[in-house]
Amino acid sequence: MAKRRPSPDSLEQRRRLLDRCWQDDCDIDYLILRSRLLRHWGRSRQALSLEQEVLPIV
Repeated sequence: MAKRRPSPDSLEQRRRLLDRCWQDDCDIDYLILRSRLLRHWGRSRQALSLEQEVLPIV
Protein backbone atom coordinates (compact mmCIF):
# COMPACT_ATOMS: atom_id res chain seq x y z
CA MET A 1 0.00 0.00 0.00
CA ALA A 2 1.36 3.41 -0.95
CA LYS A 3 2.18 5.83 1.83
CA ARG A 4 0.62 9.26 1.78
CA ARG A 5 2.79 12.31 2.09
CA PRO A 6 2.49 14.06 5.43
CA SER A 7 0.22 17.07 5.28
CA PRO A 8 2.08 20.41 5.40
CA ASP A 9 1.52 22.10 8.74
CA SER A 10 2.54 25.66 8.18
CA LEU A 11 1.48 28.18 5.57
CA GLU A 12 5.10 28.42 4.41
CA GLN A 13 5.26 24.65 3.85
CA ARG A 14 2.04 24.79 1.85
CA ARG A 15 3.41 27.65 -0.23
CA ARG A 16 6.59 25.70 -1.00
CA LEU A 17 4.57 22.62 -1.94
CA LEU A 18 2.40 24.70 -4.29
CA ASP A 19 5.52 26.24 -5.86
CA ARG A 20 6.92 22.76 -6.51
CA CYS A 21 3.65 21.64 -8.09
CA TRP A 22 3.56 24.71 -10.34
CA GLN A 23 7.16 24.09 -11.41
CA ASP A 24 6.14 20.60 -12.55
CA ASP A 25 3.48 22.22 -14.74
CA CYS A 26 5.78 24.91 -16.15
CA ASP A 27 5.07 23.93 -19.75
CA ILE A 28 1.30 24.38 -19.29
CA ASP A 29 -0.27 27.66 -20.26
CA TYR A 30 -1.00 30.08 -17.41
CA LEU A 31 -4.72 30.13 -18.25
CA ILE A 32 -4.96 26.36 -17.85
CA LEU A 33 -3.22 26.55 -14.46
CA ARG A 34 -5.59 29.32 -13.43
CA SER A 35 -8.56 27.23 -14.51
CA ARG A 36 -7.33 24.31 -12.39
CA LEU A 37 -6.97 26.60 -9.41
CA LEU A 38 -10.47 28.01 -9.87
CA ARG A 39 -11.89 24.47 -10.00
CA HIS A 40 -9.97 23.61 -6.83
CA TRP A 41 -11.56 26.62 -5.13
CA GLY A 42 -15.00 25.43 -6.24
CA ARG A 43 -15.51 28.16 -8.83
CA SER A 44 -16.60 25.90 -11.68
CA ARG A 45 -18.39 28.56 -13.71
CA GLN A 46 -15.39 30.87 -13.73
CA ALA A 47 -13.12 27.95 -14.62
CA LEU A 48 -15.39 26.94 -17.49
CA SER A 49 -15.45 30.45 -18.91
CA LEU A 50 -11.66 30.66 -18.68
CA GLU A 51 -11.34 27.29 -20.42
CA GLN A 52 -13.41 28.69 -23.29
CA GLU A 53 -10.65 31.26 -23.82
CA VAL A 54 -8.03 28.57 -24.49
CA LEU A 55 -10.11 26.57 -26.98
CA PRO A 56 -8.92 26.86 -30.58
CA ILE A 57 -10.98 29.09 -32.83
CA VAL A 58 -12.57 26.99 -35.56
